Amino acid sequence: MKEKSVLLADRDTATRRLIANVLSRAGYEVRTTDSAVDVLGDLLKNKPHVVLVGSDFDEKVGAEDLIPLMKRCDRSLTIILVSDEKPLPIMQKIRREGIFYHSLKPVNARDGEEIRTAVECAFRNVLNVLSIH
Repeated sequence: MKEKSVLLADRDTATRRLIANVLSRAGYEVRTTDSAVDVLGDLLKNKPHVVLVGSDFDEKVGAEDLIPLMKRCDRSLTIILVSDEKPLPIMQKIRREGIFYHSLKPVNARDGEEIRTAVECAFRNVLNVLSIH
């Protein structure tokens, strides 16, 4: 595992750019995509341990559809959902899949610090799990 490699998937270009900049400055290697197909391909090829997922991909695929597929590819995958508010039934479905954290979309670099902290905690968690096995 590349210890500091993150996959960032979101259709919103501005959000991807803001989060990628914050995480890159913090020393993470960040790969970005706006395609659900690319997310699944990256999971199979690069096997990231931490993925940040936005609300929507392509035109018809939402996080509530993509996250279960991601978890089928890798049950131990650590997923951080970065989205605007979603209806409660959708959020309950996503939480049942076992996301690590949910953050609202950042609007500036200061907001991005919450996500940087969540990513840092996610990697500590992943490394602790890997050291046990």
